[in-house]
Order: sequence, then C-alpha cells, then structure tokens
Amino acid sequence: MSRLLCFTSVLALIAGSAHAADMNFNRVASFATPLNMAAGEDQARTTSAEIITATEDGMRLLYTDSPLGVVGMIDITDAKAPKPLGNIEMGGEPTSATIIGKTAFVAVNTSENYVAVGGKLVTVDLDAKSIASECDLGGQPDSIAKAKDGSFLVIAIENERDEELNDGQLPQMPAGQVALIDVKDGTADCASLRFADVTGLAEIAPEDPEPEFVDVNGLGETVVTLQENNHIVVLDRDGKVLSHFSAGMVTLENVDLTDERGALNFTETQADRKREPDAVKWIDDDHFAIANEGDYEGGSRGWTIFNKDGTVVYDSGTSFEQAVIEIGHYPDKRSDAKGVEPESIETGTFNGVPYVFVGAERASVIGVYDVSNPAEPVLKQILPSGIAPEGIVAIPSRNLMVSANEADLIEDGGVRSHVMVYEQSEAPAAYPQITSAGADSLIGWGALSGLAADPEAKGTLYAINDSFYGFQPRIFTIDATQTPARITKALDITRAGAPAQKLDIEGVTLDGKGGFWLASEGNTDKLVPHALYNVNAKGVIKKEIALPAELLSQEIRFGFEGIARAGDVLWMPVQRPWKDDAKTEVKLVAYNLESEEWGAVRYPLDAAAEGAWVGLSDIAIHGDYAYIVERDNQIGDKAAVKKIYRVALSELVPAPLGGELPLVAKEEVRDLLPDLKALNGYVVDKVEGLAIDADGTAYVATDNDGVDDSSGETLFFTVEGMASASN
Repeated sequence: MSRLLCFTSVLALIAGSAHAADMNFNRVASFATPLNMAAGEDQARTTSAEIITATEDGMRLLYTDSPLGVVGMIDITDAKAPKPLGNIEMGGEPTSATIIGKTAFVAVNTSENYVAVGGKLVTVDLDAKSIASECDLGGQPDSIAKAKDGSFLVIAIENERDEELNDGQLPQMPAGQVALIDVKDGTADCASLRFADVTGLAEIAPEDPEPEFVDVNGLGETVVTLQENNHIVVLDRDGKVLSHFSAGMVTLENVDLTDERGALNFTETQADRKREPDAVKWIDDDHFAIANEGDYEGGSRGWTIFNKDGTVVYDSGTSFEQAVIEIGHYPDKRSDAKGVEPESIETGTFNGVPYVFVGAERASVIGVYDVSNPAEPVLKQILPSGIAPEGIVAIPSRNLMVSANEADLIEDGGVRSHVMVYEQSEAPAAYPQITSAGADSLIGWGALSGLAADPEAKGTLYAINDSFYGFQPRIFTIDATQTPARITKALDITRAGAPAQKLDIEGVTLDGKGGFWLASEGNTDKLVPHALYNVNAKGVIKKEIALPAELLSQEIRFGFEGIARAGDVLWMPVQRPWKDDAKTEVKLVAYNLESEEWGAVRYPLDAAAEGAWVGLSDIAIHGDYAYIVERDNQIGDKAAVKKIYRVALSELVPAPLGGELPLVAKEEVRDLLPDLKALNGYVVDKVEGLAIDADGTAYVATDNDGVDDSSGETLFFTVEGMASASN
C-alpha cells in the first residue's frame, strides 16, 4: 500500500477519535495471570496467557497457559472488573482451546520430543472446573477450532520441527496432518477421530506439512495454514481437499532491515518475502484473513485477505507496520527479523460492521480494521496491548474484544503476563496519545526521555530519545495543541557532520538562542561521558561541558535525568544517590553559564519499597518553582512512587561542590498513579518527561524503552493546575 494511503488510514482514525459519537474500542480492564494461581502457590513461577476463547454468553474467558500446564479461567460478568476463576491442570502443554456450550475442548501437547510426538484432546466441564474426558490425538496439536453448529472440531496436528536440528531445515519427520472429531451430547466422540492428509500439496517440503492454524466457516469448510510450507489448504467437513495454494510472496519497500545500529531508517527493500501465515480466520464464507508472522524463512510484516479459491483480495504491504511506526511501537531490535511480526488474527461483526483484529506480537498492538469491503479494509484504530499478544477473541454480543498477552517478565523483574479487555462504545479513542502521523515524512520514534516547552509558543514541545537509539540521537518537535499530540519534526543531533555518538541524552531545555542544552546521563562502562551539550537550531553540537572532578570522583552509572534553565543557571537532577550522598538523598546540580561555576543542593527522596529504588527523572521550571519528577523503578501493581514535587526557586541556592550542601524542602504537587492507570493497562515504570508551557499547562511523557521488553506504550498527557500551583 502506498505511503499516501497509509497516512490516509492513520489520519482518518486520528480524526475519528476526536468525535465522541464515533464507535471506538478502548481498553477497560487488565487481568494479570498470576491472579489465577492458588493460595500458597509460587507466584514467581512463569505464567502465560496464550490462546484465548470465551463462553457463548461472553461471561467467562478461558486461556491456555503452557508454562504452568493449565488453562486459566476469568469471570468477566463485569467486564471492567475481571475476577479470577482459577486454573485447571491439563497434564501436558495446552496449545489451544475452544468452547461449545459449557464445555471447553483443549488441545494438549504431550510429546516426549520432536520425534516421539503425542497429544490429546481434553474435554473440560466449565461449571465443575474438571476434566470430563480425553481423546488421544496421536501427534502434537497446535490450533483447534469448532464448526459453527458445534457438530465437530478441527485440530492442526503440527508435529513441529526442531529448530536446532540441521539449522531447522525441512523436512523433519513425522509429518503433520489435520484431525477432525465429532461432538456428540456435548463431548468429543473419540471413536470418530479421523485425519485429513495434507502431504504432497505445498511446494516447500511437501512431504512434511506443518499445519499451524485452523478455522471453520458457516459452510463447515476448514481453512488450514501450513506456516513453514507457506501454503494454505481448504477442506470440506469430511476432510477432503477443496482447494490449496501457496500463500505467496511480497516485496517490501521502505523497511528497516538492520537492528545493530540503534536507528530507525525505513529506506531498505526486501524482495520476494514469503508470507508464511500463522493465524487464520474466516471473515465470511468466502474470505479469510491471515497474519503473516513467518517462522521459517519468511514473514511479510503484514496481513492478507484471500478468497478461498486462492485469489489475493487484499494485502497490507508495509502500511500496517508504518502505522505502528507512527505511534512509537516499532521494535528496532527485530528489524533484521520480522519487524512488528503480525501473529494473531480475529474477526467479528460489531453493530453491523465486520472487523478484522490484527495482533502484532513484537509491537504489542492490535490493529482494528473495518472490512465491510474485503478488498479495501480501513484501519480504524491501533490498540495498545500487553507484551506479545498471542490470542484474540471477539465477543460482539457484549461489544467486547479480549487479548491474551504471553510475555511474562518475572525473571527480569518486569511486568507479568496479562489478559486485556476492550469495549466498543460511543467514545473517543483513548490511544495513541502521541503520534507522528501526518508529518512530511515517516518519523520513527520511541524511548522519549525528556521534555521541554517553548516559552513563547503554547503547546510547542521538544523531546529527546535516549541511548537506546545510540546511532540516531534526535530532538523531536511536538505539536501538543492537537489530540493526540503530533510529532512534526525530527532533528538529528550531529557532530562533524554525522550522527553524534557516545550520548545518553536524558534531558533537554531551550538555550534562548534558537538551540538547546542537553544533559547526557553517561555510562563510563560504555565510555559515554556525563556531560552537558549545547546544540544549535540545526542540531549541531557547538559546545561540550564535562563534569568537574568533584562530581566525577563520586559518580555511579545513574547520572543526570533532565535539565532546565533559570536565567543563566542550568539545573540537572541526578537520578540516584552517588557515592557521597546519603541513601535517601540526591543532588540537584547547577551550572552557571556566565561564571562557569558548578554547585549543588541536596534533595530528599521518598522511601523505596524493599528491593526497589526511588530516583529523579526530569525537571521543569515555571514561575517561582522547579517541578521535579520522582519515581520508583517498579511496574504494574508494585508501582508506588510516581509523583511530581516542587521546590521553591528561592531554595535553589547552589553551594560549592565538595562542601556541605543545603537540603531543600519539597512539596507534592501530583500523584501520577491515577494518570498512569487511566488507560486501564498496567502501570509503566518510566515517567521520564515533564514540561510546562507558557500558560502553565504541564505535559508528562513516559519512556517505552524502544519497545524492548516493553509493551511499547507511550503515555503523553496533561496535568492541570500547575499554573495555579506556581502562584
């Protein structure tokens, strides 16, 4: 799809978000999967919400959790307040599930290894929360789907390849197949188990098909994706092949194919990329949508609609990925692989409108497309999800859509796996809160780590990215008078005509001469200096100011986080205590531009919870006060300190370094936790941007870590009352 069409789609969804009468999906609740663990169970065990389904009345959810070997259940009678219903042991690795009436059918992998494969179909009584029966499937199952009338089930028996064997090359026996089994009196009839042979069809490893995903239309026809084989098969209700065809290839233009450089440059071309579809869902009895994840040699970074005769009706090309880029969710560390990596697909008709929901695993978003005309889908929204959406279920009868997000970062002290609930209503779209859509060219961005306001132009802000983009340090111009706020320009920070290296920019403020002062946090282990930089309006570094010996002799990794100018004095908060600081204090460091003298005061930190730390993240000066962001490093339910404090400028009288420093008094202005919970996700840890414009409006931004072990969400919102607080 052309760049113009991409802009048209994204601008349409942004314009639509401003009208309250529009029907939009917004997240209304999040459920952390550890909540389903029993009392006394080890909460530190890895858990994961993967494939998800719902009861026919839409009141209960069931998801597969392969690390725990269970299926988890959630009560969503009140969609805004999900309640845990516990886990049910499966005696193996559950891979997929579907529900007919009050009975769940779960495909469970029991394989010993990649050769001695095995699996079973487990029938679960949902009311009793117990296993009713089991059927031996004779192979390793992946996806399961039900006929619309509930008369039979279809299961993809993948018998997946060993990626460590022979570099993962196909063929690897045993071959996969498709299982069909009848449902009688609410239970699976094991005696009716039969298999559809899908060998000899694909051009790639025809003797070793690896069925990945299945779905059944209203005619009882099953569509099957053979992901590694890059092939699609349509079966009748008896398992006879009705049609089969290659999933085909695409050529991708204006993509980033290199992740090592830590820069977002969408200028490359990737020719003849196999689609290799993962999830598939029927839109109607003739059309189905596939998510082109790629797992073997392909992955086209997009999604496609086929007619069941093999005709390509629509392909997203790079338009979906570009829309994701514009909202700051592009995962640069996946550039050399499969980019945003669409993996999950769901369809559903809401208020008479058919939709396709596309989950991008690595970007952690869900694209919402109106497919009233399958040949011309319209991107309506991009929704923020938890990390790595693996499964999606639509519940049109309740105007709900639910995502299961598989990543559980417990080992790294990060966020847990989540199930997230979205509701369609007559309300504006709450996300994104900041985007680069509509700029003159495609602007990739992320890891915003500081804000500054233009003192003359209301709503004009500047942001910088941090060292995650080490080969592309930038200053972004933001028009915050629009909703969502709009990044309109990206200015490269350069030295000697090239992108400046060895920077860790964590603060920005205007220099009053058309340029900027930047604060670099520094990292001596990586030879990145703690320093101040003055850049001109073209982004060229004109002056570098190193820290004095009195500071450097006491430094640790965590240096300046933010910078603000009060007349001739620059003020920089140090994020965490240095060697000569008390454990509950940090320095606010001052540098006088005229006298070139350094000084500091002491700032008292809030107490940190056990195992956590509290530090400073940004500073803004307005009126008679300096406003400072203070936060802990905790995420989700553990987050406790996310606040804005103020210190009177009359107290900011720097004392010479090396001697006794005065301790300033702080006053709480805003607890940001309610703001961080406003989108009904989990609380993010990095509040790193604060700016106050000429009329006293305060703007807050979060750092999404460049979508690395992060959902990619950037929160960008205003805080009222700062002008009055300054008077």
